[in-house]
Amino acid sequence: QVQLVESGGGLVQAGGSLSLSCTLSPRTFSSGAMGWFRQAPGKEQEFVGSISRNGGSTYYADSVKGRFTISRDSAKNTVYLQMNSLKPEDTAVYTCAAATYAVVICRSLDCMDYWAKGTLVTVSS
Repeated sequence: QVQLVESGGGLVQAGGSLSLSCTLSPRTFSSGAMGWFRQAPGKEQEFVGSISRNGGSTYYADSVKGRFTISRDSAKNTVYLQMNSLKPEDTAVYTCAAATYAVVICRSLDCMDYWAKGTLVTVSS
């Protein structure tokens, strides 16, 4: 059974940094695009960013562009989200997702097939 397990998250002050990671299992499973989404209290889930199957291309929401960086280590089946210059409006539950191997690029919820449980990121002002 394919599973995604996140680590990281927590409380950080505005202007600070936080790193999330998400590991896909089993190790023998090769995914396509991977990405991060978030849901703030009272709001719908939104796209944060994604990375292509080979890691060569990344895509970001305008709200995080220049502050967040996505990377992946295929050997470890892990995707990372480095968040810098955090703002209170970045407070949300962050969830990583993976698409099947056939999906090279994915920039929306619709093309992701596997989802982690989510981890809370709180940015205090």
